[in-house]
Amino acid sequence: MQDSSFLSIDPVERSVSLDAGHPGFYQAPNPVYAALHAQTPTFYWREQRQWFFTGYDLVNSLLRDKRFGRQILHIASREDLGVPEPLAHTRHFDKAEEWSLLELEPPEHTRLRTLVNRAFVSRHVEKMSGEITDLANRLIDEFEPRGETELLSSFADIIPVTMIARMIGIPDAMGPQLLKWSHDYVGMYMFKRSRADEEAADRSAREFAEYISSVIAERRREPRDDLLSHMIHTEHKGQFLTEEELISTTIVLLNAGHEATVHQIGNSVRIILEEGLTSGLDPADLFRDAGTTERTVEECLRICAPVHIFQRYCLEACEIDGVTLARGDKIGLILAAANLDPRKFENPLTFKAERNEGANLSFGAGIHFCIGAPLARLELNIVLPLLFKRLPGLKLAASPQVKDVYHFHGLERLDLTW
Repeated sequence: MQDSSFLSIDPVERSVSLDAGHPGFYQAPNPVYAALHAQTPTFYWREQRQWFFTGYDLVNSLLRDKRFGRQILHIASREDLGVPEPLAHTRHFDKAEEWSLLELEPPEHTRLRTLVNRAFVSRHVEKMSGEITDLANRLIDEFEPRGETELLSSFADIIPVTMIARMIGIPDAMGPQLLKWSHDYVGMYMFKRSRADEEAADRSAREFAEYISSVIAERRREPRDDLLSHMIHTEHKGQFLTEEELISTTIVLLNAGHEATVHQIGNSVRIILEEGLTSGLDPADLFRDAGTTERTVEECLRICAPVHIFQRYCLEACEIDGVTLARGDKIGLILAAANLDPRKFENPLTFKAERNEGANLSFGAGIHFCIGAPLARLELNIVLPLLFKRLPGLKLAASPQVKDVYHFHGLERLDLTW
């Protein structure tokens, strides 16, 4: 048994008590994941009242396992499962999520994803590289003469939301409002969310949906060369997306298209600078060419992933790694911990840009593999080397503080000087 002020592991019972709101955990989750790998990679998290899995091979297979899904009410009723009725004060959020790509299973998921997938294939995304480079350079131009900046607000917040909004067909000027709605929206995914979090998410979901509905009306009248027009006017097997499907899909694309990438830019810059302090690593060596840049980006995604947990429902009774699960049980797959499995990655808590030990699971796997992964990777492969090239001597001006938003992992702010 291992004990601390926020963590207790019983490897015999495969039971863990872990306070997700304790700074000792959410500010530095990797050592906790290492302890779980050492003692019980599959465990029952007592505070969350469900089973969690951290092993790389197991998480990878469960993400693809058709016995598990993102929804359960398509095969069973609330009464059958003992699931409570939806909360009245989150009805707008629930409606906005009703047709979310992240929540659906086939055949609905297949139909929606087919309609949007073409916009996110690499050859289309790569056409945006010039725009990403221009925007990044313009932002650096604004703060470079000052010799200091808070990178999230001046850079990381702006690029991903601007690019996904442009792809969909939302004006750049809406960026700050989209960020506010999105921050409120993802509050629903936090552990131990409060009533205030739920009300803020519901309010923003309503405003978000009303705005998207107005843009849909404009695109119906005057289609443009953007993803929203494409989704409105393209049919799949004789069917068009409904208004509700268009709203849900647009919201999830806007949220997923930037929220995690903002965190990953900050996390990546932090780990590179801290690694430079501890091991004398020269960032220039990480970005010598396209190959080294790509490996560096993937290592950053592996060791400091922005999204830590993906939840799944058990669709049929089964046994996984000795755990008996009933239909309707919910499980947690800890993607960030799977990235640190010592059976997959040698010295997994060590940053090694030259790794070639297999893919990280930061974007998931299977049918719910992140549709925005090509765009996120392109943004990271452009903006990270550009930052270190344009700002030689870049260093931390203060100790970075991590947001208390587990199971997302990102910084409150990142103060830099050069």
